[in-house]
Amino acid sequence: MKIGVFTQMYVQLVFAVYKRENILIKTIRPVIFEYMGGILRDMKHKTIIINGVSDHVHVFFGLNPAVSISDTVHDLKRGSSLFINENKLLPHTFCWQQGYGAFTYSRSQIENVYNYIKNQEIHHARKTFRKEYLGYLKENEVDFDEKFLFEFYDDISITSTR
Repeated sequence: MKIGVFTQMYVQLVFAVYKRENILIKTIRPVIFEYMGGILRDMKHKTIIINGVSDHVHVFFGLNPAVSISDTVHDLKRGSSLFINENKLLPHTFCWQQGYGAFTYSRSQIENVYNYIKNQEIHHARKTFRKEYLGYLKENEVDFDEKFLFEFYDDISITSTR
């Protein structure tokens, strides 16, 4: 760390399984999330919680400002895909869908975000990933173009904030 440089940045990443397949079964998630935490530690980020459901993942961490968000997502997706495939955790080749959401939080929000991510299965029994993700975009006033969103593989149209 450089002398005189002080940061405190908390980021939640959200990204989906390719074609939103429901293949991250409950029995393999803990080992995948633990591996992802190791990737974050190697990048000198501070892992807070990683959790998800069968078709997407939430990664909440304290950001090392020397590493970009895009590099972090690249290394997380690449490294976890290689890990899943090399260890044959699934019967076919695994990959993540293109794209991601990245949202920042203040220190006072850590507990709420942590609990939200911790309770993903309960949360998604009531709310679809589509509604959740669009909610993040709207809540954070992120302008988006429908053609650049995750492929949600359903017929419901999306309304852009533009």
